[in-house]
Amino acid sequence: MNTTPCRCIFFLSICLHTQTGAQILMSTYKLIYFDGRGRGEISRLILATAGQKFEDVRYQQDEWPSHKSEMPLGQMPVLEIDGIKLPQSMTIARFLARQFHLAGKDNLEQAKVEAVADTATDLFNKFGPIIWYQEEPQKKASIDEFFANELSKHLRNLETLAKAYSEGSSFFVGNNLTFADLCVYDALENILEVDANILDQYPWLKTNRQEVANHPNVATYLESRPKTAF
Repeated sequence: MNTTPCRCIFFLSICLHTQTGAQILMSTYKLIYFDGRGRGEISRLILATAGQKFEDVRYQQDEWPSHKSEMPLGQMPVLEIDGIKLPQSMTIARFLARQFHLAGKDNLEQAKVEAVADTATDLFNKFGPIIWYQEEPQKKASIDEFFANELSKHLRNLETLAKAYSEGSSFFVGNNLTFADLCVYDALENILEVDANILDQYPWLKTNRQEVANHPNVATYLESRPKTAF
């Protein structure tokens, strides 16, 4: 029996895997966004969790018009990797999660991670525009309505997915921190700034948030990141 083809294929597999790992390490990353968390923070969190150095470009509001034409779709965030510019916040986040092995170990885990991430994004998209765009007194009225009529539904949805996918751990999918945990952490930040006690009735979510914050790379990033209005 001739085993040479199998050995060649195995060698090629090792070479390709090594090359891919080297490319990840050698790539340069630049994240371009406003000087705030907003729709850019999830990608910063992924990069920080991975321990990946990146250039964190933060434009002030009055600087943005002069840079808008530099962006592929005239909007931010944009990830520039090795000179290639990627728009769309969740496209960037999913790419980075896959790039740094935070997207799940196989296709099914990846689907679970993305289900949680999309559920967190539903919450983010509902509350974020209230904070960013509305003015008083409408803002306060909208926040009160959201807390009274919307928030509990989103938190229950997240707990439902945690019960289904966490396998008894403190992470949303399996036993490791993934993009899903970071998405939920990010989605809850603005909400917890309004009411720091909202997770008291959701102990699993509260524990999960603490697990994310305790990750050494995340803790270092959270300690050093700029304090911003949003």
